[in-house]
Amino acid sequence: MELAAKFGRNNTSVRSDFPLTDAQIIEFAPSVFAAEKHDSRSDRYTYIPTGNVLRVLRENGFFPFMACQSKSRDVGKREHTKHMLRLRHANQINSSEAHEIILLNSHDGTSSYQELAGTFRFVCSNGMVCGDTLSDIRVHHKGNIIDNVIEGAFRVLDDFERIDGQIEGMKKLTLNAGEQEAFAHAALELKYDTETGPAPVTERQILSPHRTEDQKDDLWTTFNRVQENMLNGGLRGRSAGGRRTTTREVTGIDQSVKLNRALWSLAEAMRKLKA
Repeated sequence: MELAAKFGRNNTSVRSDFPLTDAQIIEFAPSVFAAEKHDSRSDRYTYIPTGNVLRVLRENGFFPFMACQSKSRDVGKREHTKHMLRLRHANQINSSEAHEIILLNSHDGTSSYQELAGTFRFVCSNGMVCGDTLSDIRVHHKGNIIDNVIEGAFRVLDDFERIDGQIEGMKKLTLNAGEQEAFAHAALELKYDTETGPAPVTERQILSPHRTEDQKDDLWTTFNRVQENMLNGGLRGRSAGGRRTTTREVTGIDQSVKLNRALWSLAEAMRKLKA
């Protein structure tokens, strides 16, 4: 089994080619199995640990392949902080582009249960989060949490057919060099405040492919190149003041989800415009 772990300033994470065990999740994201709610929560806060929800999700055919949690400066919140699981349904595990349900939660009041649609592309081992037009289901910490989360998971699963249609549409659209550069320019503006100064890297850099499979001109491949380069970082450039710099990997849960969704929405807007 191949197990990939990342340690960043904002989170630790683990992804596997096979479903993660509870022991593997606990090692990298212990807040999933928090023993109790944070003491800042009132009696009205229904405490159902994510670990309990995960157990029932597994019983319904959803298995975790990635887990991470945010780091907290407040030592008292580290065992309750925001965490994320990415799960695949049993019928999606062996797909070339597996659809994933992204489950977010915390036990310190900073997050409700949130379920999003995502896609995992095996060629680059880089997950993406589908945009605002797709599933975004929130379950608050009250009432029958487990049943509501399970229902939400199946609602996200139903949305994957629509996602497949969008992906196929992106694959059928060819972008010329100018259109690819325009897409990359818009992507840079999503992450950097270009009104106060230029982005530290160029459009050409974030369009650069890392493998032969990505040397294509369709919208789907263009989007994947841009997404991978912007989230993984490691590109050399210059700051607004002219100093040499290297772009950082996006490791924070909120920042990663926000940028992922924005890039997907940008690609979908381009698809509609071209179509």
